[in-house]
Amino acid sequence: MTEKAFHQIPVVLGCRLSSTEAGIRYVDRSDLTLIELSEGSVVVGAFTQNAFCAAPVQICKSHLAAGNIRYLLINSGNANAGTGQAGFDAAMKTCELVAEQTSVNLVQVLPFSTGVIGELLPLEPFESSMAALVEGLSETSWNEAAAAIMTTDTRPKLAKRSVQLEGVDINVTGIAKGAGMFHPNMATMLAYIVTDAAITLELAKEWNSELCEKTFNRATVDGDTSTNDSCVLACTGKSGSAVISDPRSPAAHLLKRCLFEVYRELAQSIVKDGEGATKFVTIEVVGGGSTEECKEVAFSVAHSPLVKTAFFASDPNWGRILMAIGNAKIPNFNIDVVEVFLDDVPLVADGGVHPDYSESQGQAVFDQAEFKIRINLNRGEVEEEFWTTDLSHDYVRINAEYRT
Repeated sequence: MTEKAFHQIPVVLGCRLSSTEAGIRYVDRSDLTLIELSEGSVVVGAFTQNAFCAAPVQICKSHLAAGNIRYLLINSGNANAGTGQAGFDAAMKTCELVAEQTSVNLVQVLPFSTGVIGELLPLEPFESSMAALVEGLSETSWNEAAAAIMTTDTRPKLAKRSVQLEGVDINVTGIAKGAGMFHPNMATMLAYIVTDAAITLELAKEWNSELCEKTFNRATVDGDTSTNDSCVLACTGKSGSAVISDPRSPAAHLLKRCLFEVYRELAQSIVKDGEGATKFVTIEVVGGGSTEECKEVAFSVAHSPLVKTAFFASDPNWGRILMAIGNAKIPNFNIDVVEVFLDDVPLVADGGVHPDYSESQGQAVFDQAEFKIRINLNRGEVEEEFWTTDLSHDYVRINAEYRT
């Protein structure tokens, strides 16, 4: 599946980035990234709910509680998860290396790792690369950073938006990585969104949590939640705009919409680049009685292996869609009022196939690389949307060969 190439990225004031070929696992590609944030930046994070959360996740939570974060250090090729005390010590050492080169306290550094689980993080690549990494910091290195944090990704994920708040130009830029072990149980694999707007810590926490829920938590590739999932929102405040504290203000409304579009684009980019994916499918559930029942139905369809393999085969086997809807745990679920559409093609009504539906219509929809399944529960006014992929031969191959 193709995506447009990235072009010039507007500078986010108060943010510099650098990437280098440290040789952690890969050959002839960058695998270590440093993001510098100006003094006084507001930084918040959301993290995996996996019980075996990686050492960097544990440290990030602790350092964020201390506040005044200045640097984000991200390595690919090694997750440093399932590595016990030795892994924790290694992650702390990488923070020390950044602190020594930049003259900050180690608690002002957040470490992030992604890659193979269960292998101890080698320190030599960090030690030999840190000076050059700091020296190379630049306001314009977003594309390089997006590429350096990839693992099984086939392309970088980067999104940007601009907005004017009370006459001041504001930029928002985000990068993310992820293609597999991706499931809505916090956020994504790794995502970093930076803006030069100024907002309070409390509002940043609220927005990051809400935006993760509305975007990354609406996407699934394979139903597995990584040990390293992290989503960071950083607000440098260097644009000169007034500090936003009231979520009801016009400025807050504009900035939040801008942030939402970046989060959503990154989440959808991960799904579109799902390991072995050939389809991008939107599951839209409308007419729900609550958010939770809409999510339950959407996820039941989005995550079903039988539905996903039908997507891959371009086979409009709509019985599998009904099966998945029926598997949703909805109390007093009246299937006779449920309506299903493939794009705008009516598929199901009155408990069975719609009288106007034809196999050729369904085939035309399933032949597309991107399409929508719309499910009307006719139980209320709530709407929710999920994004998913097909399940292909290549997904099995990529994950079977992951360590080779």
